[in-house]
Amino acid sequence: MSFATITTPSTANSTDIAPAVAPTEPRRVTGVPEGAEVRGFALYVGIDEAKAKASGIEITELVERLKALVHDLAPDAGTHAAAAIAPVAAGGRDIDVVRSALRDPGLARQRQAEATAPKRRTGVVVDISRKRVLLDGEIAGLTYKEFELLQALVLREGRTVPRTEIIDVLWSADDDDVPNERTIDVHIRRLRSKLGDYEDIVRTVRGVGYRFDRHADVAIRQSNAPSPDIF
Repeated sequence: MSFATITTPSTANSTDIAPAVAPTEPRRVTGVPEGAEVRGFALYVGIDEAKAKASGIEITELVERLKALVHDLAPDAGTHAAAAIAPVAAGGRDIDVVRSALRDPGLARQRQAEATAPKRRTGVVVDISRKRVLLDGEIAGLTYKEFELLQALVLREGRTVPRTEIIDVLWSADDDDVPNERTIDVHIRRLRSKLGDYEDIVRTVRGVGYRFDRHADVAIRQSNAPSPDIF
């Protein structure tokens, strides 16, 4: 994960920004050591481009308006914005990606607390329409090929899929990286490791191949559009 500088126009119309409501009592910054002073703050905003567009705004415009609001409230304040960059389908919450990129020490404490807290299990969602898998509400970090492998098994639910058929479905004869049957086993192992507690939805049928086992806590989401997976 990394940061990239966001460039926005320097002139923003502050009249478009709704005035902030002043708190009834001024709040003070706590935890400042003696002999030190507050020189500014970081405001984390977790939102990806798709969510911003769904809200009717571009990320650059959102940044521009927030900077204009700061200038309107505190004209002497300096501002700097950076975008948190992460691989596609990296998973996790947007806000945590931002905090991790900034090495926020509070994030480590939060994760430790979450790790010791009882885990809320909501099951598995295989979202074929959006090409993603949710594990207990969190996006699993599957690669494109790992998702395609799982999808091939899901679309053939109820039967065992031989390794040779998996190869024929996911690779064309013209591909330079067509795997052998042993390589399929490696792909399956990696897929299972990312499914975590739900790895048993991909079952091995010894000597034949693999099959998808739907449990009560597994849901499949499909769009009405035809699947690109022809069989």
